[in-house]
Parts: sequence; C-alpha cells; structure tokens
Amino acid sequence: MDLKVPTGAEKLIQCLEREGVEYIFGYSGGAAMPIFDALVDSQIKLILVRHEQGAAHMADGYARATGKPGVVLVTSGPGATNTVTGLLTAHMDSVPMIVLTGQTITSMLGKDGFQEADVTGITYAVVKHSYLLKKAADIPRATREAFYIATSGRPGPVLIDLPKDVTQGPCDAPFVDEIDLPGYAVPSNGDPAAIRRAADLLQSARRPVLYVGHGAVISGAGKAVIRLAEKLRAPIVNTLLGKGAADETHPLHLGMLGMHGTAYANKAVDGCDLIMSIGARWDDRITGKLDEFCVDAIKIHIDIDPAEFGKMVTPDVAIAGDAKLVLEELIPLVSAADTKEWLDQCAIWRQRYPLRYAKQGGLRAQHVLDRLHAVTKGDAIVTTDVGQHQMWAAQFCLSTTNRHWISSGGAGTMGFGFPAAIGAQLGCPDKKVWAVCGDGGFQMTQAELATAAINELPTKCLIINNNYLGMVRQWQELFFDNRLSGVDLVGNPDFVKLAEAYGIKAWRIRRPGDVDRILAKAHAYDEGPCVVVAEVVKEDNVFPMIPAGAPISGMIIEKPREKMAKPTGST
Repeated sequence: MDLKVPTGAEKLIQCLEREGVEYIFGYSGGAAMPIFDALVDSQIKLILVRHEQGAAHMADGYARATGKPGVVLVTSGPGATNTVTGLLTAHMDSVPMIVLTGQTITSMLGKDGFQEADVTGITYAVVKHSYLLKKAADIPRATREAFYIATSGRPGPVLIDLPKDVTQGPCDAPFVDEIDLPGYAVPSNGDPAAIRRAADLLQSARRPVLYVGHGAVISGAGKAVIRLAEKLRAPIVNTLLGKGAADETHPLHLGMLGMHGTAYANKAVDGCDLIMSIGARWDDRITGKLDEFCVDAIKIHIDIDPAEFGKMVTPDVAIAGDAKLVLEELIPLVSAADTKEWLDQCAIWRQRYPLRYAKQGGLRAQHVLDRLHAVTKGDAIVTTDVGQHQMWAAQFCLSTTNRHWISSGGAGTMGFGFPAAIGAQLGCPDKKVWAVCGDGGFQMTQAELATAAINELPTKCLIINNNYLGMVRQWQELFFDNRLSGVDLVGNPDFVKLAEAYGIKAWRIRRPGDVDRILAKAHAYDEGPCVVVAEVVKEDNVFPMIPAGAPISGMIIEKPREKMAKPTGST
C-alpha cells in the first residue's frame, strides 16, 4: 500500500509534536495557511491571538514560566514584522522561542510580491539564529536545530521563514535526532582553575556580595546560591530578572539592586570588597556610572555566554559555564568567612533605609502592590508591564520561587505584561497568575482580553491606573523642570467596562480600605479571567532612584528639594 507523502506543513507539525510542543500562539494569514491547515489534525492546541505581538509575548511568558520553548506561528509580511518587538524582548532577556513565519513562494522571493518582507534580514539583530527554508527536505533538520539552539547555552529566539510552496509541497525527508553544528559549543562546568581562584578570593573577602541575575533563574541555580551565601555568610542581591532565583525572603537577601533597587542593597554593593555576578551581565541599570562602580572591589563573573566577559566590566576572574554547575563545584572549596561586621552593617542599612510610601493622600500604588504580595503570600506567578508599577512590584512583591517573576528587562517592552501572563497561565494551569500592568502599557495589548476570555483562563490582571505614563512623567518632573510632554493619558477608557465588554469579571479600587477585600475576591475567582483596576494617585514617584549616568553613591532616597541636572545616561 502506498503511504501518502506528507506536505512540508504536515512534516513541520509532526516535528513540533516530536519536540513536545503543547501550544502554538498564532494569527493566520495567506502564506501560512498550509501550516494552519496541518494544525487541524494535530494534538497541539492553537491559541488564536488578536495581534502577533501578543502571540510573541504569550510564547515568551510560557517559556519563562515553564523553561520550555514557546512557539509562535504567523503569516508573512506585516504578520511577521509584528513579532519583531516580541523577538527583541526575548532576545534581550535570553528566552527560548521558536517563531514560524509564512513567506511568499520561492520563485517570488525578492520581487516585492504581496505581503513579502525580508523577515530574516529584518530580524537578524534580534534572534539567536534564523532560517529561510527553500526546500521542504530541510524542514526536519532545521526544526530540530532550531529547538536545540533556542534552548541550549544562553537561550534565545530562533526564526524559521517558510515559503508557501515549501510548506504545501511534499516532504519525505526523515526526522532528525542528531545535531551537527560545527563551531557551536556550549560551556557547562567551568574551568577548575578559575573556580579555584574564585574560591580563594571569596575566602579572603570581608565584605562580599553575591549578585544574582536571570542566568541563575534559567539554570535553576537558586538553591546553590543560598547554600553558598549561607556557607560564606554573604548577602545576596538580585537584578530585576533575577528575582525568585534565590528566595527574596531569606535573611541574607537584600532584594533588588540598581536604579530602583532597595537602598540597603545598593549600599551593600557600593561598600563591598568583592562582588560575584552569577548569571548577570553588569548592565547599565545596575552599574550606574561605570567608572565609579565597585572601583576597589574584586569582581568575579559566572556566565554561560563568554561574550559578556569584559563587555561592561572587566572581571578579575571569569568562569564560562552553567551557573548551577559552577556553583556546585565552587561550594565545596569555600568555608565560612569572617563577615560578621559586614552583615551587621547591612542590617543597619536595612533598618535605616526601609522601603517607604505615604499612607495618606489617596490610594497609593505601593500600598496596592504591598497588599497583593500579602494576599498571594508570594506564591503566585507575577508578570509585569514596564514603568513605575513594574518597579513598585519588584520592590514589594517578593519572589520566593524560581520562574514566578516574569518581566521585560533589557528591552523594557510596554504591552508585555498581560499577554505574558496568558502564556504563563497556559504553561502552569494549576498556578495563580497575576499580571501587573500600567494603564499605558495595558492599552498596547488590551485586545488579548479576548484571548483570555475565549480560553477561560483564570488569569488575573491588576491595572495600576494613574492616567499618566508615570515613569516618563517622573523623569520630566525631576530632570526637565516638570515640563510635561506626551505623558497625560487623557482619554483612557473605563477599564472595568472594557473588561465587562469581553464578558470578563472586573472590580474597581478607589479607597485604601477596599484593597484587601477586592484583591482577595479576585485572587479566589477562578471561573475565568478577571480585572482589578486600582485608581491610584496621579503623581507619585518611585524611590530609591539612581539617576541615569550617576554612580550608586548618587542614589536618591526621597524626592529632592532642589532642581536636578538632566541625566547624562540613558533613561
């Protein structure tokens, strides 16, 4: 009996099934129709979104919450280019993602056919790797390679561009299991000599700090971080994306460092004699004025990506390897150091410079987020958008569990929070998932309310509504003589009515006395998605704050009384 030869699209879907793909986040169109047709007979569930950017952020949230690659399927031209923001977001934050794009037929490539775009060229700078497949026989090999590249070493997004004649034509190529990528090497355990040198330096330090980044989240290094900190008796700080790698409620944990980190974390970094980066890249939000950052401190850098060594800071010891594996080799080589005086000093800073917010004068975003942490008991997955609410959530919503904090870091992508929560909810159906959004960012992807409603997801969205682009307004107030420009979001919709228009349960908070009651109601509501709108004071600022281009020692604890000079660094 003759067996039917599958089409390229059918072979592609079979390859995805072999990779264990559960969901594809997508939006259909002409050039991708053969792939969408093949999905009809697959066990893979299509999550039909309302915008391709939403699909990319959902795949991103799914990947960050589960550790498995998220998959996106869109059509050619504008369908593909609408994923670029999501690709940038995933690329900057090292998130494994596979983006499948339809393309015009091969004979029309480069001829400006309908909905043609040079997608591989357009996305070159925001992917880890990309493919333009011109033969159906290449589908099994490229798919297997794409998943391996996206998930190995430093993860990242991989794009596969698929012309329509390739996906609708026959494909009898066998499945591929073995990978042969000459020149692509992934570090793992780290150099023993470098690890020994790092151990010696840690042993002799009297004021050490363990600086934990997203690489520790990706590798699952959190327990090893805690063991090392307890053995050394060294304080821990984390980046925005490093939240949750090590339990932020641990007595040795000082919280987030950097531009809007806790004052006591920044004081510790500024006063340390050794700082060890564990899967963090010394980005500008952490270092402030680079030539004044930890000038006299020993610097150790553990990273899976050797390209990060010396890019911002030249380390005294660089260890290329998986953070968890390196720490597990390092821990037996160290013993308790004499850090009592240092820990006592850190305790004094913690007591002297706690996070504060006004208890009077209306509903405060800080109060709402502080109580969200109390209501969830720190056990929910929290995704955020970008802006003031993001920083307040990072300060007050402490993360105790790995992969329970999801935020756009390097790209700072507004519109990320809500679709990322949808992806996280699909990946972790038994977990409570809260999206914390600002009124500005939420409106960029608010159409995905339909996606949450149709799929009956119990995702919860907290909109911190101050009717401003709050972070930009804060900078204009502090550094531009309060000359407000392009920040007043007059014309915001009634978000409660908007949610209800999609058939979604919604509540509004206007008074501090209603916060706990309404958050508890929303947290308990699992019959579908729900929205909570907190109508907070319009003009409030995030502190502490290190102005861009300023050293850590220039940190502002509260609103300054004198006019400040315009910052020299990036916003």
